Amino acid sequence: MKIGFIGTGVMGTGMINNLLKANFEVTVYNRTKQHAQTVLANGAQWQDTPAKVAEVSDVVITIVGFPKDVEKVYFGSNGIFEGATSDETLIDMTTSSPILAKKIADYGYQRGIHVLDAPVSGGDIGAKNGTLTIMVGGDAKTFDQIRPILKAMGTAITRFGDAGQGQNAKMANQIMIAGTMTGMIESLMYATKAGLDPDQMIQTINGGAAENWSMANYGPRILHGDLKPGFAAKHFLKDLRIALAVADQMKLSLPGTRQARELYEKMVDQDHWGDLGTQGLIKLYEK
Repeated sequence: MKIGFIGTGVMGTGMINNLLKANFEVTVYNRTKQHAQTVLANGAQWQDTPAKVAEVSDVVITIVGFPKDVEKVYFGSNGIFEGATSDETLIDMTTSSPILAKKIADYGYQRGIHVLDAPVSGGDIGAKNGTLTIMVGGDAKTFDQIRPILKAMGTAITRFGDAGQGQNAKMANQIMIAGTMTGMIESLMYATKAGLDPDQMIQTINGGAAENWSMANYGPRILHGDLKPGFAAKHFLKDLRIALAVADQMKLSLPGTRQARELYEKMVDQDHWGDLGTQGLIKLYEK
């Protein structure tokens, strides 16, 4: 299968490289071509618009920034739906709105185009190593057909139901991360203030009941002053806003997630640190 891939950011670059390693033919598009140079050097081909990518591909994968970017890439001028043909498969791996995922799937269904929503978890490390967790919504037969493609990028791949359910699964995942991120940072702040060795504390936490991915992967980065984005804070804030908006529609109260959103809003909107990684939240506590 010929694969089109739209979005060559931190996540997309790692995912494309793993598709190339698995001997898939990959054609790419990115809003800024310069950001695609790494994958082009590794063997990917370039097209000038999402529509042209769709024209030359059997499967098109997207991972862009925000829901508005997803909508533009699919429905906009020179968008994917202008180039996609019947029986083509489209996979949006952006963390986006479940409502938008259903809209894309319905539009595709009316045209004989297969659509899956398949957001991922695992950050830049998972994208680079091909160990992403992939949460899928959409038709079961389509999911089975494209599973070899997903296996080139991830290790834990689960279909949760029809269109939108992959995005709902990702929202549940992000709600959990909201708690582990704030818990990690407050734990490290407490340990430091109490005069404990934070390296020892990280090792101890990850050897016991408090073990978690955030502490194992972001804790050491914080101690080394590395706040570069594996996953940008502005995108995590977007995820928390989506999760809480959907929760409100379900009349579900999530006070812990709401508090995490308020912290990230302060970090991103007030202090303008949105391009830092999610671990950059530590800067709020150090002020």
